[in-house]
Amino acid sequence: MRKRAVLSFFLAGTSLLAACSNNGGNEEAEAWLEEDWESINAEADGTDVRMFMWGGDEGLNQYMDEYVIPAVQEEHNIDLERVPIDTEESLQRLLTEKDAGGQEGTMDILWLNGENFRSAKENELLLGSFTEKLPHFNDYIDADSPETTLDFGTPTEGMESPLGKVQFTFIYDTEKVDQPPATWEELNQWAADNPGEFTYPEAADFTGNAFLRQLLYDQYENDPAFASEAFNEEALEADTGPMWDYLNEWESSLWREGQTYPASVEELDRLYSRGEVSMTMGYNEARAESLIRDGTFPETTDTFMLDSGSIGNTHFLTMPFNAGNPAGAMVVMDFLLSPEAQIEKMNPDGWGRVLFLTRSA
Repeated sequence: MRKRAVLSFFLAGTSLLAACSNNGGNEEAEAWLEEDWESINAEADGTDVRMFMWGGDEGLNQYMDEYVIPAVQEEHNIDLERVPIDTEESLQRLLTEKDAGGQEGTMDILWLNGENFRSAKENELLLGSFTEKLPHFNDYIDADSPETTLDFGTPTEGMESPLGKVQFTFIYDTEKVDQPPATWEELNQWAADNPGEFTYPEAADFTGNAFLRQLLYDQYENDPAFASEAFNEEALEADTGPMWDYLNEWESSLWREGQTYPASVEELDRLYSRGEVSMTMGYNEARAESLIRDGTFPETTDTFMLDSGSIGNTHFLTMPFNAGNPAGAMVVMDFLLSPEAQIEKMNPDGWGRVLFLTRSA
């Protein structure tokens, strides 16, 4: 059962949404993709923009509420509203709206990436290609970089504007871990020597899934062909024996002897902050700093990555097919790519995420 449960989440997104039978779009919204930037900027002035996005990081929420929302109001006279969402539920909502033939929805900007982007693209739930319209994208983003052109292997084709990028990182308590593991074998041995002190989120969680993918990539010795080739379920079933052996071998050494797993990285963070486990993990190599500062994590917290490498991830913003204010959405997404917004994003007192700017104007 454990193997089938984990394997099913390597297939995530392949059947998230049923095929759309209605291709109806929003011609008025699509027309803004053809306008020049001066007209787009003028149309956005004095409008409201609703941005549906992941709200599971307090640093991110602080960055949006205390910096971005006031800044776009002052600079562009736009009232920006941040709406915390579950992405999969939002896509199901869009699918329902499309099947019902609705012309204007409630989402102007949607945080999207990975399997959810692939599903939205395949089901024609996105407005279209727009990044070439954004001045800051043209000035500062390498439009040919895989970080921009691919989202978990799916071509973005200008339908997503990058917001930032993160790296998968382990977080540990130096009071409990003298020397952090450097390899998967050493991590396995550390867990065996310290029973109950390590676990990871279940496979349904974004972070737990990334943890398992790192283990899978390591098995293939980070073979670029493995990461770039089309997904092959039969090959995954046939060639992943060492990964299952690894997981089965250390299961009894995990927190609660591997009989249950944290449902989310937030739950794992709580276990770590209470001292129930000695390590946590997640995307964003800088997030531990703010959590130490606000007293959530102990001052003895530090971070490490395994010698075999770490999965990187770009998070994107897009517009649904029925966005009510595409002009305002594009102005907000362009603002988020400005040097000022990206530099503020690095502030360790807030979100603490790295820059996405990849070239000089």
